[in-house]
Amino acid sequence: MKKYNNITLGCDPELFVKDFDGNLVSAIDKFGGTKENPKPISDNGHCIQEDNVAVEFNIPPCIDKESFVREIDFVMDHLEEKSMEMGLELAIQPSGEFEIDDLMHPRACEFGCEPDFNAWTEYVNESPEPFSRLRTCGGHIHVGYDNPEIEDNLKIIQAMDLFLGVPSIIMDKDTLRRSMYGNAGAFRNKPFGVEYRVLSNFWISSTELMEWAYENTIKAIEFAQNLNLTDKDSERIQKCINNSDKKIAKALIKKFKLAIIETEKVKENA
Repeated sequence: MKKYNNITLGCDPELFVKDFDGNLVSAIDKFGGTKENPKPISDNGHCIQEDNVAVEFNIPPCIDKESFVREIDFVMDHLEEKSMEMGLELAIQPSGEFEIDDLMHPRACEFGCEPDFNAWTEYVNESPEPFSRLRTCGGHIHVGYDNPEIEDNLKIIQAMDLFLGVPSIIMDKDTLRRSMYGNAGAFRNKPFGVEYRVLSNFWISSTELMEWAYENTIKAIEFAQNLNLTDKDSERIQKCINNSDKKIAKALIKKFKLAIIETEKVKENA
């Protein structure tokens, strides 16, 4: 059994901003920072950047659940304060349509600056086309560990599809984002380990959901140490996520005893 040592978790969620009438507005030229040059907001590794029409942030690597939640809250508080100063507020939603005027900037048409891959097929995922008013927000999770290898990254991502991607089909009411991003197995190899790119930003909307994301990532890593999925289960996991199939999700949740958060919002949309 492979043992993954010195595990750390980070993330780089994206958020929209909206005016007080509830209209989504572009984040371009409002917060600062770019993919190439993120803007530090602390001396500890918290950074923000503008990504297409959304604002994105990242946190320093965390070794426990409490610090994971605390670091996310730190950046969220900063972004909320900056938004309020501009007469705006944060919008934690996975997808939304923008007015054409907000999409005229060249950066509003930039997608997939760096390719991601499918951990089940090992093929490159296609970048979405920019000819739409729809924009989306991800909630990517970073897993760091000693001496990362691609084969291990594939196992971790497949396990995260089971422990996070499958329950998210019940927990995350949005289905539009997956028309652009977030199909099963989406990941990027990183020097520190691997980035899981399937989830939207739904899980940063409460402390309980952040804790769920952390705990189930750890469970997935433990499961990946002795990954033993049947071909049938592998196919069902992919079909469940790619088709937002709640029936398959419920069956897999029952079989593997997967954790979900039964909030009222989740119950209403299940």
